[in-house]
Amino acid sequence: MPATPGRALRPTTKVMPGQARVYNRSLVLQSLYSDGPQSRADLARVTSLTPVTIGALVSELITEGLAVELGTRAGTARVGKPATLVGFEPAAAHIVSLDLSPDVFFRGAVLDLAGNILVTRQVPREGRTGEAAATAVTELARELTELAERPVLGIGVGSPGVVDHHGTVVSAPNLGWAGMPLAEVLSKALERPVHVANDANAAALAEHSFGASETEAATGTNENNRASGVLVLTVGMGVGAGILLDGALVRGDRFAAGEIGHLIVEEPGLPCACGRSGCLERLLSVTHLRERLAGLPDPEQQEVLAQAGTSLGIALAPVISTLDLGEVVLTGPPDLLGGALLDAARTAIRRRVLPVVGQALEIRLSTLHENSILLGSAVLVLSGELGVS
Repeated sequence: MPATPGRALRPTTKVMPGQARVYNRSLVLQSLYSDGPQSRADLARVTSLTPVTIGALVSELITEGLAVELGTRAGTARVGKPATLVGFEPAAAHIVSLDLSPDVFFRGAVLDLAGNILVTRQVPREGRTGEAAATAVTELARELTELAERPVLGIGVGSPGVVDHHGTVVSAPNLGWAGMPLAEVLSKALERPVHVANDANAAALAEHSFGASETEAATGTNENNRASGVLVLTVGMGVGAGILLDGALVRGDRFAAGEIGHLIVEEPGLPCACGRSGCLERLLSVTHLRERLAGLPDPEQQEVLAQAGTSLGIALAPVISTLDLGEVVLTGPPDLLGGALLDAARTAIRRRVLPVVGQALEIRLSTLHENSILLGSAVLVLSGELGVS
């Protein structure tokens, strides 16, 4: 059950025959994945499935190694036979995850099914584009697949650019890719399921499953106030945004939702890799921002960062206002995005949206830091292969 446009990432209710088996299996797995160990009776209550159906699905998941019996619940003193707890097994398989967004290298990792990073590797980008870049990515994925100590459930990739639902990179100017069938290339080379998404969309999935808001919801500290509309901005080799509305990833008619990096914010402006000039990416990408900061004294650096933050806020404000978003998360180098840039972006946004929107809006740095896209790429595999996130 992949993360398709307009569909909530997590199953929450039972469905009718035809779709039932696959969906209900995901429903049980999601409950174990999100809420922790439960008895079969617990699972029947929370999923509204019959005890017979739950018994069959749990037995199937245990046979496959995705679930494990954990003994009885501690501290119970009920009459009759104690219920046996069933838990999700994160060590059942591994995931290979790739982040192609950094400006100077490609980064990858092996993760377990709970999102714990076990091994990381990176290869210098060395200016490679086109087929040479695709070859480097394939070799990195191959190395990580060989390092995995469990069966590889799949390979997830967060790539700059516009990526369609087949895993084809329609356009990634910084990588020299136009119509690059990346999922197909990797799948043929490595004989594993491959899921590819725009890097900003991957980062949004990471925030949904592993970010601060998820932690607050899990602990009950923010359960009733959690934003239903979230924009995650990634700043790396390029600049892009992933958007989640009511638990569903927004992709757009041409899979280009969130491609704000190529909004023109300066006229005249500096030339951009997309062939135009004055794009937001030209002001905000890591490479260009570091070039502008190089050699400047600290006060002038802070001014450059504040100007970039203001330009970002001007670009984001209409999106935030139109969609009535509750949270904006910035992911990228904290030394660039925090401080003056973040403060200026907050100010610019709140000056331009209605007070009722701006006052409740949370604008923060990601707590996942450099692992955001790796974790989001793992969520692509979890969602696509198991129906959980």
